[in-house]
Parts: sequence; structure tokens; C-alpha cells
Amino acid sequence: MTPLDVNSGDTAWILTSAALVMLMTPGLALFYGGMTRRKAVLNMMMMSFAALAVVSVLWVLYGYSMAFGNDIGGGLLGNPLEHLGLQDVLADDGASLPTLAFVGFQAVFAIITVALISGAIADRAKFGTWLVFIVIWATIVYFPIAHWVFDFDADGHVGGWIANTLKALDFAGGTAVHINAGAAGLALALVLGARVDFRSADLRPHNMPFVMLGAGLLWFGWFGFNAGSALTAGNTAAFAWVNTLVATGAATLGWLFTERIRDKHFTPLGAASGVVAGLVAITPAANSVSPVGAIALGILAGVLCCLAVGLKFKIGVDDSLDVVGVHLVGGLVGTLAIGFLATDAAPAGVNGLLYGGGVDQLWRQAVGAITVLVVSFGVTWLIAIALQKTMGFRAEPDAELAGVDAVFHGSAAYDEATASPVTAPSPSESDASGDPLPPSGAEKELTPA
Repeated sequence: MTPLDVNSGDTAWILTSAALVMLMTPGLALFYGGMTRRKAVLNMMMMSFAALAVVSVLWVLYGYSMAFGNDIGGGLLGNPLEHLGLQDVLADDGASLPTLAFVGFQAVFAIITVALISGAIADRAKFGTWLVFIVIWATIVYFPIAHWVFDFDADGHVGGWIANTLKALDFAGGTAVHINAGAAGLALALVLGARVDFRSADLRPHNMPFVMLGAGLLWFGWFGFNAGSALTAGNTAAFAWVNTLVATGAATLGWLFTERIRDKHFTPLGAASGVVAGLVAITPAANSVSPVGAIALGILAGVLCCLAVGLKFKIGVDDSLDVVGVHLVGGLVGTLAIGFLATDAAPAGVNGLLYGGGVDQLWRQAVGAITVLVVSFGVTWLIAIALQKTMGFRAEPDAELAGVDAVFHGSAAYDEATASPVTAPSPSESDASGDPLPPSGAEKELTPA
């Protein structure tokens, strides 16, 4: 292979996109860290950095092979030995895009999917058990599902069943990343149970600047997440870039106006959460809807995710940082919306129901989404139960109340002697039963005394 065989523009774009997606995990650490209480912020951020460390190693050893190796049966799993340790892809293979560039790009998708789950169990998980969970979950949930969704048949290579047999569209991970992580987060939240002070304590985010900075970094990195998934620096990448911009803006507005109508406030937490909801929803549809369709999808996602987040206080499921309400619901909205809003004017070339395509694509989207949801939830539930009964996954109540930063990491994020006190929620900040119910549907931002 000579240097002229490599498309340097495409390669540069994919490596740049991979770096942008890698930045999303530290951005997520800031977003999640700001949403927790001060006694758990370091633990929350460490859970994201742990995903970055552990999954990167697993991906090189066998994860890439399980996800993108030649299928070994029914479109369910790639051959885990085919690319073991990446030894067979180190040399140039004559392709215009080096295999290692694609390996690196897909690695950061695997990393952030695992990191997303951690928000559902903030303040109450043992860090050592979380490390073990990462290894098990990535191996038996993410790597196989990535094979189903992202591995396409080509030149004698047999890929996954959702991509090739079902032919559901998922441009950049609405099912494999967001529905997958959201369903897993729900399973963990149910197995570990609510925080000991879920209905009695002030659970508002301790640092809203962290949250908004994290949301900004996620939006920035998401251009690599979506536009990079074109794998070329061409029209599809540009199409996905524009759709990512406008869907996210529309979702932010949808969230803000929903909480303004319901709660009489436009909150910073609502703006940040709306950003993420829009990013999640456009991810599967970035190459299949028009920019106007992306705006409609964004508004729908902003409204529905805002309403969904508030339900956790009503049903008593302590999805601490809204993984279910934003990622599971947003992923479902974006994946199913393809069946309605897809247009053959977009690069995917498929018409949804509203563009004369009937229900053909809609049923495919529904089957793919529901299958990933059920499998991810069920397998994660079993993993969590097994870890809880063997190692213990839930922190002891005393450790939780004292703060998992001090107990598991021997550290504190702030010098408490100089930290500003926070006000307790007033009666107006509770629902009729006396349970905390912040205006945005999630915990309210910090207000210094």
C-alpha cells in the first residue's frame, strides 16, 4: 500500500471526529458531576474516567473483534478471535480509510455508552464493583449489540442482523448507544434502589456551571459523533452536521418552553438537559431526515424528554441524573421518528410514513428499538443482581450518607471550610405529598444562601 492509496482527507476527518467523541466522556463527567451533590462529585466523574480507561483496553484486546469480526451465527456476534489484540489490522490493507482509524473511532463510542449508564446510580454505587460491571457489561451487552447495529455486510464479510437483515436505520447509535445505555441505567436503578434520602434531602445539582460547561462540550463533541459516522468528509457528513446543530437547538427550546408553561421558569438545568435530549434524538436520524425534519424531531424530543424526566418523582424510581428520561426516551423518539420523518432527499434515501413510504420502515425501527431495549434491560438486570449478591454493588447506608467521595476515593472536591452553604428546599419546591419536585422535572440548580 502506498501513501496515495489512503484518502488523507477522510482519514483526517475520522481521526478528528474520534478525538471529538473522546472529549465527550470528560464532558459527560462535568455534566454528571455538576448534577450530583458535592459529596459525590468526584465519584461521579471517576465513573466516567473508569469507563474511558477500562473500555479502551477491552476494545483492543477483543471488543473490536466481537463487534466487527465476521459473524459467527445469526448476525448475533462477531468472531472474538478474528481481530484478537488487533494483530491482523496493524499493517496497511490497501483501503482508503486505515482500519485502525475506524477502530479508534468505534472505541470511543463504546466508552461513552458505558459512561452514560453511571448517571442512573449516582451517590450510591461501590466504585470497585463499578469497575467489574464495566468489564462484564461491555463484553456481553455492548460489544454484541454494536455488532447487530453497526456491522454491515461487505466483500464476503457477514455483519449483524439489525443492520443487514432487519435493515433498521441507526446512523450513529440511537439504539446501540442511547437506548442501550438508558435501558441498562433503568435496570441498575431498580436493582440498587433509591438513595436513602431520595425523598427527604435536597438533591439539587451542586454546580450548575459544571453542568452547562459539560453540556457545551457534549454538543461540541457530538459533531464528531454524528458527522464522523459518515466515515467520509463529504455531503453525508455535512448533512449530519447541520441536522445535529438544528435538532439540538430545537430540543433546547422545546424543553425550555415546556418547563416555562408548566413551572413558570426557564432554568439553566432545563437548557442543558434539552441540549442532550436533542443530541440523543438526532443521533439515529442524522442522515435520514431533512433539516426541517430535524427541527420537528428536536422539538418533539425536548418536550417528551422534559415530561419523562419528571415521572421519576411520581413513580419513585431514582434515576439520579435522568439517564432513562433523556437517553432511553430520547433514543426511542429519534429511532421511531425515522419511520415517520425520513425522506429520500436525505443521504439514507428512505421515505417514512409522512413522505409516502408507508409503515415499512416504521416497523423495522420499532423492532430494532424494542429488541435492544429488552435485551439490554434484561441482561443488565441479571448482571446487577449477580454483582449485588457476590461483591455488593450498593454502597452501605453510612457510606452513602457520609459521601462516596470520602469513603471510596479518600478525597473531597471542595474545602468545606470555604464552601458556600446551600439553602434547603422551601415548601413551594415540594409536591403535594412533600416530596421534592423541582420545576424542570429534574433536580433544581444550586442557590447559594
